[in-house]
Amino acid sequence: MKEQTEMIASGQGITRPIRWKLPVVGIALLAVLSTTALAQMGGAANPELQQKLMALKQASAENKQKLRQYQWVETTQITLKGEQKPERVYQCSYGPDGQVQKVLLGAPPQPADQKGGRLRQRIVEKKTDEMKDYMQQVQSLLSLYVPPNPQLMQQAIQKKNVSMDKTMGGNQVQLVFKNYAKQGDQMTIAFDTSTRKISTINVNTFMDGPSDVVTLAVQMASLPDGTNYAQQTVLNATAKQIQVTTTSANYAKLQ
Repeated sequence: MKEQTEMIASGQGITRPIRWKLPVVGIALLAVLSTTALAQMGGAANPELQQKLMALKQASAENKQKLRQYQWVETTQITLKGEQKPERVYQCSYGPDGQVQKVLLGAPPQPADQKGGRLRQRIVEKKTDEMKDYMQQVQSLLSLYVPPNPQLMQQAIQKKNVSMDKTMGGNQVQLVFKNYAKQGDQMTIAFDTSTRKISTINVNTFMDGPSDVVTLAVQMASLPDGTNYAQQTVLNATAKQIQVTTTSANYAKLQ
């Protein structure tokens, strides 16, 4: 129903629950790759793999401090069942608590007119609430991956569910975590060992069952001073035919 889909994409719809802080994806791995987690790996990981993880931790710590000096513009585009909804644009920066603060630029999209009587409105409201609940569950699931959970990473390492793929060529390696948060899932982090920067993060997981697939692709980029940031993230919730694309641009140092 058109009224239903318009309401879902309105300010009262799915936009709010999916405002996770993905610009911190590339730098929040400091908490992920903690010294404790790496120390407890022991001999479970080969020396080269452990070396790459330590390099990733150090680079993430340094990048975190650089990124806090910036403000940027974030644009979110939602596609629901093949139909694009009005995009939302935010001014973003870090607050005193270290969390990303967002200010909506421009007026929020207006909800669709409610037509068809009270019964029709109740049906639309129910479907809207169901979609919001679903996206909140998706957000909760993806929070286990982005940023990655230290305990889950450690468990994957201890169970030898982590591998290193060097077939990308050059100095690029991929750290692949299988059966990370769920049996059958996978998280892949691409890391350049020469520049010490993350280039991509890819998550392939699912909700209640393998048929309810959820994927997240994070493309990183660098500013002129070398600061790494999440340039674009693409979330796909296949079963609900939802795609959320978030793009970050116009980085400028705070005065």
